[in-house]
Amino acid sequence: MLNKVTLIGNLGADPESRFMPNGNQVVTLSIATTMSWKDKTTGEKKSETEWHRVTMFGALAEIAAKYLTKGSKVYIEGRIKTKKYNKEGADHYSTGIISDVMKMLDSKPEGNYSDIKAGEAPKQAQSKSAPDYPVNNNYPDDFNDDIHF
Repeated sequence: MLNKVTLIGNLGADPESRFMPNGNQVVTLSIATTMSWKDKTTGEKKSETEWHRVTMFGALAEIAAKYLTKGSKVYIEGRIKTKKYNKEGADHYSTGIISDVMKMLDSKPEGNYSDIKAGEAPKQAQSKSAPDYPVNNNYPDDFNDDIHF
């Protein structure tokens, strides 16, 4: 079976950061992807924007919180995750993306952090050594928070 999502889009807001009880950072991103086309009958240019809720854990979350801002262009790889929650006696479902790969597509003057995977420290284009980020490859499937996708 395969559960894989690939997105290229822009952040609609600054990353939302929070911490799990064990101290690991969790970041949620709101990413917009836009599809454009030309209407065949009218010749008019049309577009449609979709919004995606993306969650990152550990070192990847720390990097996203530090370097991404509203409007940042990113490439995301991850998997779809649906959560069930109960609100006022009714079951509700929310679907989001758990990301394990992020590429920052905007240039940064202090270094190139463009290809980052979960559990890796960023690789800088300059000869400086990469910052020492903690590595955590345990992404809980049952992470329960109050923020729904």
